[in-house]
Amino acid sequence: MSAAALTQTNLPLPLVRRGKVRDVYAVDDDRLLMVTTDRISAFDVVMHEAIPYKGAVLTQVTAWWLAQLSGMVDHHLITAETDEIIAAVPSLAPHRDALAGRSMLTLRADVVPLECVIRGYITGSAWKEYREHGTLAGEALKTGLRESDRLDPPIFSPATKAETGHDENITISQVVSEVGAETAAQLESLARRIYEYGRATAEPRGIIVADTKFEFGWRDGKLLLIDEVLTPDSSRFWPADGYAPGRGQPSFDKQPLRDWLDVERRAGRWNGEAPPPTLPPEVIHATSVRYRDAFARITGAPLDLARLGLPEDR
Repeated sequence: MSAAALTQTNLPLPLVRRGKVRDVYAVDDDRLLMVTTDRISAFDVVMHEAIPYKGAVLTQVTAWWLAQLSGMVDHHLITAETDEIIAAVPSLAPHRDALAGRSMLTLRADVVPLECVIRGYITGSAWKEYREHGTLAGEALKTGLRESDRLDPPIFSPATKAETGHDENITISQVVSEVGAETAAQLESLARRIYEYGRATAEPRGIIVADTKFEFGWRDGKLLLIDEVLTPDSSRFWPADGYAPGRGQPSFDKQPLRDWLDVERRAGRWNGEAPPPTLPPEVIHATSVRYRDAFARITGAPLDLARLGLPEDR
């Protein structure tokens, strides 16, 4: 395993949950520590190998967006600076290497059990349903759309949060039944506002934000934006210079990994389920480069390994 990759943490705090990518710890009744590892999943299967710098990219992209969104939306981030995290939680000092660049100290919030998806282009599961039925979450869309067509205005397309497998698209009426009309309206308004800002910010940088998902939580009577924000994992980023509707688009995330796994599946060397095949070094490297490229394009600067305390990959 590369010195720049981290598959799992074991910190001296109570573990709240270990997801596909994040290890979440309780600091106290008011705060959480979220560590984004370099684990990676594709087709709902977590790979054995980790992708160097992936966790740092997701964490630092989120921190960058939240800084841009300051004053526009309330959020849960206290700090993503390792020194500040250790100063706040001194027991973490011996674990600096595991935290470096990958960790966020956050406020606790009561999570709204929905993925607030905004679709600015029709692709993925939305395209599949539209192609077969002319609908999204059972509601009719206009006729004549092509794969990857731009949607104006974007569509608020919430989904249930699935612990395993795929999230399920649901209708606005189902959201209202789940959380009430007032909260549903707030969620849609916030999600649209953040997406429109993200789309307008990314486009001049050569990135199309095709779709994205946000999560929110209640704290002190206010909705906070939580978890990751406009990252290559929570969003579909397309290179603008190659965009052409009528087909699928390459993306700035795990495309090299997906492409390789597709070949393995078609060749009969993998059945699409766990356990996954062993990833060759060139696929790991190509995927890592893709994530770092997305970071540099979005923020306007490469990932600063020295500032973050991360080693160069060898």
